[in-house]
Amino acid sequence: MTDTSPTTISVPLEDAGKRLDQFLARHLPGISRARVQELIAAEQVRVNGSAARASLRLRGGERITLLAPAERPPLRAIAEEIPLEIVYEDDDLAVINKPAGMMVHAGAGSTDDARNRGTLVNALLHHFESLSGVGGNVRPGIVHRLDKQTSGLIVIAKNDESHRKLAEQFARRQVKKTYIALVHGWLKKDQGTISASISRDRVRRTRMTTRLAGGREAISHYRVTRRLNTSRGKFTLIEVKIDTGRTHQIRVHLASLGHPVVGDALYGAPAELKPAETKKISSQRTATPRRNFLHAARVELVQPQTGEKIALEIPLPPELQQLLSSLEAPS
Repeated sequence: MTDTSPTTISVPLEDAGKRLDQFLARHLPGISRARVQELIAAEQVRVNGSAARASLRLRGGERITLLAPAERPPLRAIAEEIPLEIVYEDDDLAVINKPAGMMVHAGAGSTDDARNRGTLVNALLHHFESLSGVGGNVRPGIVHRLDKQTSGLIVIAKNDESHRKLAEQFARRQVKKTYIALVHGWLKKDQGTISASISRDRVRRTRMTTRLAGGREAISHYRVTRRLNTSRGKFTLIEVKIDTGRTHQIRVHLASLGHPVVGDALYGAPAELKPAETKKISSQRTATPRRNFLHAARVELVQPQTGEKIALEIPLPPELQQLLSSLEAPS
């Protein structure tokens, strides 16, 4: 159980001149500088009774008080009554149409609510009597993931045996997943394979990259379904099938070709689509996506207990279909 009582530290004279955040990161075991700065920003750190900035230079002799635990409280999944679109369900698994904007499970955040509210897992705990425990308390039932701003089909395991068998299908690349993406520009080829290993970016830790050696193998296959030449630029609508399921795989692979997914500012897409070249255009047609144009449209797998083949498909959500229609509309 986490100790919630305040922690008080006296600053030795030999530490005079050090920044407050540097001092705390060094003197509190197992705490990162980022966590220290988080506590300071939340005014949970007091120097001689007053809130202080992370950059405060200590003089020695101060009394520093932490009003909150140095370690973050453990993540936990909490049942929440959140609407779910259940596309398929049997005794062993369910397939959900996840909306964009919903995290699959608890993640990083400055508060407990930001870390663990409104997640797919929380919704699953409310809707289903049982879920597999293979993923632990934070990820019950979760066999694979979708990015927060990616919509579409995600497979959920209801019991441990089914979870293990489904995970084995994913590991052996027997589960077939097809995504629909709209990217900036026109891809040179009508179809192709991107085989580029993926690593975490060493500078921007929220990003992945194909530019570093020694990453994890990642393979994506794309096929062009439509080329759009619009008053707001050129775009390509594609289908993407993946052999591997690396973090941000499709997004980083397409960006590596110079064709980022529409709406994906993290990987180089403009935050807003450029204005149309005509003044006679409705506000609907000038809409800029508030999410990535990436949708998990189809999934094919084998029912883990019966061996029956399951193939499911879900259309583009209304906001993506609306954007696509607006781009294709005559100016």
